[in-house]
Amino acid sequence: MSDAYCIQINETGGPDVLTKVAMEPRQPGPGEALIRQSAIGLNFIDTYHRSGLYPVKMPFTLGSEAAGTVEAVGEGVENVKPGDRVAYLGSGTYATHFTGPASRLLVLPDGVSEEEGAAVILKGLTAWMLLFEVYRPEPGETALVWAPVGGVGSILVPWATSLGVRVIAVTSSEEKAGKAREIGAMDVIYAHEDVAGRARALTGGKGVDVSYDSVGKDSAKASLDSLKPRGWYVTFGNASGAVDPIAPGELSRRGSLVMTRPGLFHFVNTEEGLKKGAAALFGALRAGTIKAQVGQTFDLASAADAHRAIESGKTVGATLLKP
Repeated sequence: MSDAYCIQINETGGPDVLTKVAMEPRQPGPGEALIRQSAIGLNFIDTYHRSGLYPVKMPFTLGSEAAGTVEAVGEGVENVKPGDRVAYLGSGTYATHFTGPASRLLVLPDGVSEEEGAAVILKGLTAWMLLFEVYRPEPGETALVWAPVGGVGSILVPWATSLGVRVIAVTSSEEKAGKAREIGAMDVIYAHEDVAGRARALTGGKGVDVSYDSVGKDSAKASLDSLKPRGWYVTFGNASGAVDPIAPGELSRRGSLVMTRPGLFHFVNTEEGLKKGAAALFGALRAGTIKAQVGQTFDLASAADAHRAIESGKTVGATLLKP
């Protein structure tokens, strides 16, 4: 297929290391499927691979989620067939085509577009993991949510609110504050403020039950300072860099806090785990509890521009790449 290509890196660095490379789609082997992709989700982990924060073997094709139409299946595949619309997690989705295990493909329900599927599959499963598998807040509890209108945050906030959780959002601008309130945040704190002081004031001095923090290095202390005794610090992203080491004794001194650094693939590495998360995610989509918030779209060939945009902090909701 002469029009097939992928976006690779041969060295780590800034967005300029992203290179368009012609490819020949690999025909599916036993248990595999070949998908012609129509939408690819961009995630912060892609920038970690590109920059070298998370080391990878070169050359490396970026991308962790996408959606498209099945073109061919290999021997023994029964869960999907050519023509099915699917979304999936996998390594190397910055491409026009993707070949991978059919058992990891999720058939999109009627009413969910491929763009919506690519926008929510990784981010939505991450939100599910945080709320239902890592720390499930009870109705009436308070959650501090950083980057509330980003890819994960724009799903996490309304989902948490639907559970009866009070969300205090931490964001960077008036525009994002307004969007955070629109999707369910009860209160908003600006990141340049005394976040912990404001969080404690908003909770009558008690502190929050949990902080869902995707910012990383720059927000770690504020998250810890915002928690009530026995509160949970859930750090799940490194937008500002990796969190500095924290001594276990520091958690005890602050009130027997719990700190965890979950990774989605530890929760969906089995077919059972993936199906469990997908059922919850697609159920929430169908019920209208959450929505696919596609904020901006770039051509796949312009992936470098998309990386610059997400790293600038100016994106809202999910960012898609279109082949």
